[in-house]
Amino acid sequence: MNAATQMQQATSGEIAAMQQIFASQRSHFASHSYPDLSSRKAALQSLKAALLEQQDALIAALSRDYGHRSADDSRISDIMPVVNHINYTLSNLKRWTKPSRRHAGILLAPASVKVEYQPKGVIGIIVPWNFPVMLSLGPLVTAIAAGNSAMLKMSEFTPETNKVLKSLLAKVFAEHQVAVVEGEADVAAAFSALAFDHILFTGSTAVGKHVMRAASANLTPVTLELGGKSPVIVAPDMDMDTAVERMIYGKCLNAGQICVAPDYVLVPQGKEDAFIAAYQANFAALYGKVETNNDYGAIINERQWQRLMQVLEDAKARGATVHSASGEAPLDAIRKLPTQLLTNVNDEMLVLQEEIFGPLLPIIPYASLEDAIAYINARPRPLALYLMSFDGQTQDKVLKATHSGGVCLNETVFHVAADDAPFGGIGPSGMGHYHGEEGFRTFSHAKTVLKRGRLNTGKLVHPPYGNAIQQLLMKVFLR
Repeated sequence: MNAATQMQQATSGEIAAMQQIFASQRSHFASHSYPDLSSRKAALQSLKAALLEQQDALIAALSRDYGHRSADDSRISDIMPVVNHINYTLSNLKRWTKPSRRHAGILLAPASVKVEYQPKGVIGIIVPWNFPVMLSLGPLVTAIAAGNSAMLKMSEFTPETNKVLKSLLAKVFAEHQVAVVEGEADVAAAFSALAFDHILFTGSTAVGKHVMRAASANLTPVTLELGGKSPVIVAPDMDMDTAVERMIYGKCLNAGQICVAPDYVLVPQGKEDAFIAAYQANFAALYGKVETNNDYGAIINERQWQRLMQVLEDAKARGATVHSASGEAPLDAIRKLPTQLLTNVNDEMLVLQEEIFGPLLPIIPYASLEDAIAYINARPRPLALYLMSFDGQTQDKVLKATHSGGVCLNETVFHVAADDAPFGGIGPSGMGHYHGEEGFRTFSHAKTVLKRGRLNTGKLVHPPYGNAIQQLLMKVFLR
């Protein structure tokens, strides 16, 4: 038996096992379709305890998957957000689960109308490699809070982290409640094709289209958390050093491998050199030389490293000037790359065509704020937009004139950590929301319930039509 045949058989076995888990979850949910509030809270509390117990193991696994990843970066960006999200959910879950009273109106009186929030069923969560703890357990917390079962398809690029997560979740949940699935592209495609009651996908726009296409065969609703090219506008009123201080962390965290990382910067004409000088000074204060700095992370694997090098070389070949934030060249042996600031860029370059997802940062000058806004609006709507300005009129103008999934004023990426607010994209950067109450609603079916008592006023509109009461109703309501 050759290697290709063995691989095909292994994949077939993974898919069959996954389908069996799905059938088991379907069967379990059929007889446990509305978990009570106390059982949901108990599950979340157990998950929190297990996460806190295993946090060091997860941090070590993340670093093994990356080659090197800052322990503090992992704690801040993967562990803490999930713990905080569980605490927030536990505090608000009782309120979220209460039926919502609505007005029946005169036409339906006497009757009552309410909306009940019912678990959807089995949720499919497709997890990317960049924050595999936060982007698996975060959505899972909300799915469990809403009363669902869930299957998590983990990235094949994070096998060490997957192993710890799988063990952690198995201690808290039975497989018919929560299960972890691993595998390559064929398994991911088969996962998307399962008849889930909802799918949440986090990843690239290109793959998101495939997920949505597969889900459409089952009419499965999808929430797509995608990406795109999230811009930073440095307004004319903003001091350059302050602007860089506010945005640099969002570009350097996880070496820029974040869906909401600043993708390019728009600066007033003539201030490009000032931006570069401020960035280099701030980078030196935060990280110094990345070769020996444990706070600065690596690019996850050779495939992503080569992709970034191709984008960088393409920019150079087409006339871009490269300014290393630390003075260091790309460190191939350890896959570390200080921010590469790019000037003299143009639209023919890959760096301005594709989501960068790494530490490359094009700097684009603009003549007026209107020009900067027009540049953004001429391109696909981004997942995030960042404005550096303390001027209220400038802030209002940009907010009203642009579309993006979310906005930070004088900050970057931190809006993702706002538990009590929805997170999501718009157009090519995604659809639907999760986080907060909106996340609970995403994983719940809002079921309208109209209730009448013994008095049946509905018969007033029954045939035969044209009686006096019906004529009076027409006069009252059709005016």
